Amino acid sequence: MKKQLPLLALFFFILSCGVKQTRNLLTSGNYDEAIDNAINNLRSNKDKKGNQEYVYLLEEAFYKAKERDLNQLNLLEQDKNPVNLERIYNTYIQLNNRQEKIKPLLPLQLLKEGKNAKFSFDNYNKQIVDSKNTLSQYLYENSKALLKSTNKLDFRKAYDDLEYLNQINPNYQNTLQLQEEALNKGKYYVNVVLRNQTNMLIPMDLQNDLLDFNTYGMNDKWTVYHSILQKQIKYDYQIIVNFRDIMISPEQIKEKEFVKEKQIKDGLKDLLDKNGKPVKDSLGKVIKVDNLKTIVIRIREFNQYKACQVAANVDYLDFKNKQLLKSFPIASESVFKNDYATYKGDKRATEEAYYPYFSRKLIPFPSNEQMVFDTGEDLKAKLKGILTKNRF
Repeated sequence: MKKQLPLLALFFFILSCGVKQTRNLLTSGNYDEAIDNAINNLRSNKDKKGNQEYVYLLEEAFYKAKERDLNQLNLLEQDKNPVNLERIYNTYIQLNNRQEKIKPLLPLQLLKEGKNAKFSFDNYNKQIVDSKNTLSQYLYENSKALLKSTNKLDFRKAYDDLEYLNQINPNYQNTLQLQEEALNKGKYYVNVVLRNQTNMLIPMDLQNDLLDFNTYGMNDKWTVYHSILQKQIKYDYQIIVNFRDIMISPEQIKEKEFVKEKQIKDGLKDLLDKNGKPVKDSLGKVIKVDNLKTIVIRIREFNQYKACQVAANVDYLDFKNKQLLKSFPIASESVFKNDYATYKGDKRATEEAYYPYFSRKLIPFPSNEQMVFDTGEDLKAKLKGILTKNRF
């Protein structure tokens, strides 16, 4: 029994916290959240005596939420401003949904009063249908007007309104056809080209890779990138990747030679005294000690090195008048390195971590074209970063 008392105390503490939270939501005007809290607690056992407080809170929250919504509807409908039509429709939906949440729990008993909690439900079907039709007509006519604009943002607004219209009233008149028109008119078409202002050749594979926008994942609903101009499309912007400088270092092989010595154990030998005679232990046996041997290695180390630096500008232009809108510098570097070594002597005189150098050899330097191509992945990542941060 003593063990059960703390558990009961904890249970009532949790219960009181839930009731207190629901009451706080109610008094702060968050009626629907209070309703949801109460319903969640009543759903498991609505007739439990400990849940009575939730029934009272649910009854009060429902009454206050309904009163607020109806007052708001009265004001909005008297205002007759078409921008309020969506809010009117959603409020009727909210009034209906609130009732539907509570209905499965009914009846809810008020044990002290010996009666059921009272919830005044209304039929909002006609208001929902009427407000939906009025809103649909407004969205449809307003979207048609927006499609006569010359502003792409208006086309995008029309698209969003038509998408919403199709959600609340599917296949309303020619909504889908108008939505497709809004989508096409609202898109920005961007032409992307490369220009080489250096005196070096840019590999064709690199050019193709940089212009392959399928791998960038940049095309979206409102922006389409083309590297090849298409006659039937009116382009809005042009992005030019201007290669300004390509610097390639000479092929370098640096060489250095060094010697290392190390003492290693090479069996055992007699311990000798200062006169050169063997030293014996108390049993008369000659004492043995490690025979240390000095080994030497002469190492010739070679370092191959070649580097390429590419500098470019990403220029945003208005396609029609070719006016420069903004410009961003990008730079990338690729480095070729190969370290190897030869040796004479005993390789045990150097660290084991150095051994792999002895198995490597001189390898051919990459061509200048390959060095430029090797900057491609880094250039592509930086170009994508600029495009992502500067969407149209």
